[in-house]
Amino acid sequence: MDEPVLTRWMQLELGRMNEGIVSHRKLLSELLIEDRPVSVTKAGKEYRFRKEIITFLGEHLPAGIHSRLKLPILFFFDSTVNNSLFLADEPAFRALLLLGELSPLRVMEEGRLWVGKPIVFALMRKYPTIIQIMMR
Repeated sequence: MDEPVLTRWMQLELGRMNEGIVSHRKLLSELLIEDRPVSVTKAGKEYRFRKEIITFLGEHLPAGIHSRLKLPILFFFDSTVNNSLFLADEPAFRALLLLGELSPLRVMEEGRLWVGKPIVFALMRKYPTIIQIMMR
């Protein structure tokens, strides 16, 4: 298989893997006022947020971040880095710091924060529906 064909095929497969990713991320402030917090995936399906997790975030994060934090928080998979995912969202980084989920010694470099996969997976278990991993 020549390289352009392989590249097109890989892009097609990555698109399929990302179909469950939310296409329109909503602000925490928007989700807090919804009776049934939902959004839509790239495949056009309903994505339901767990209301109790949205409520928890609303109660444990300062009001100033409610209008800046878009959910779900997206971590990105980079095939050139085996053991980490990156976060490219400063308000999400701030929220995770305020929740005590990341060390205050961490800093974003060049707009990215690299986080070990085990930490991201633990966050996904602790905050179901709030964290998604996007393939690039």
